[in-house]
Amino acid sequence: MKTKTLLTALALSLASTVSAYAACSGHSKQAMTCADGMMYDAESGSCKVVSS
Repeated sequence: MKTKTLLTALALSLASTVSAYAACSGHSKQAMTCADGMMYDAESGSCKVVSS
């Protein structure tokens, strides 16, 4: 009985660890979009008016 309990706890721990890793991997950066006539400025992290 103790062996079954130990193996079940180990399996559940391993499953949660693997699922947490899978949920956090593979993210990509989201593109920032600005209104017409504006351009994204990476330094300030905001949209700036494009002057021509």
